Amino acid sequence: MLSIDLRGKKAFIAGIGDDQGFGWAIAKMLAAAGATLYIGTWTPILNIFTTAWKNGKFDASRELPNGSLMEFAQVYPLDASFDYPEDVPQEIRENKRYKDVSAYTVSEVAQQVEQEHGKIDILIHSLANGPEVKNPLLKTSRKGYLAALSASAYSFVSLIQHFGPRMNRGGSALTLSYLASERAIPGYGGGMSSAKAALESDTKMLAFEAGREWGLRINAVSAGPLASRAAKAIGMIEKMVLYYEANSPLKEELKAEQVGAAAAFLSSPLASAITGEVLYVDNGYHAMGMATEVPKEA
Repeated sequence: MLSIDLRGKKAFIAGIGDDQGFGWAIAKMLAAAGATLYIGTWTPILNIFTTAWKNGKFDASRELPNGSLMEFAQVYPLDASFDYPEDVPQEIRENKRYKDVSAYTVSEVAQQVEQEHGKIDILIHSLANGPEVKNPLLKTSRKGYLAALSASAYSFVSLIQHFGPRMNRGGSALTLSYLASERAIPGYGGGMSSAKAALESDTKMLAFEAGREWGLRINAVSAGPLASRAAKAIGMIEKMVLYYEANSPLKEELKAEQVGAAAAFLSSPLASAITGEVLYVDNGYHAMGMATEVPKEA
């Protein structure tokens, strides 16, 4: 029987901070396929995440199809807004959530992973943040706009820059996008739609450059909305989920595991000729040109 086999593969997943969201679902699918996991967690919540893990708060969510629990080989503090130590402003270094943590910039984490575990095979970018996401684009400041692009799009470029030479040839890097990259989604503001557009454009260019440079594949998954804890910052995620469910060709609510399965496929040798792709995993909503109904709850 044909199956996804990632035994012996090493995967670094950037952007896991709890047991919700697509990053967690992707990690579970990679683990179920046999990959060894290394996790990058946003520096300010590192202790919260590791404490919750040790105390068993994620145990129910960690269960894999074979009944075992998902494990990670190591967790690293990561703030992908900074490429090198000298990029970190003094006020951040002195912040109480940072001052006792070291080596959390992208370059430092990539170097540590290689030094401690050798080259990796799979890189997952599950990072997005827009401090003004609730603001319409017309009311978004330059600072907020650039912050959204930095955290949500350039962070993928930076990860490829620093992890690329530390990945085995034939490796795979994957990012997560959203339909707002190409369609107007009222309420998804603060420059986040622009960041997703940049992210998809960068995926194609990185596929060429990293493919020629290191023999890597670079792809994106454009996922439908998921009411995760992080997504609730948008302020209307529940309405988005209902709207998608009502108007998609497959009239169902998207499950995080479905995105995880697509990511595992793209990260596997089964997808060895696929690169520069933006794969929609949204129950077909992206194909629709007209709404069929608007749920009363929305």
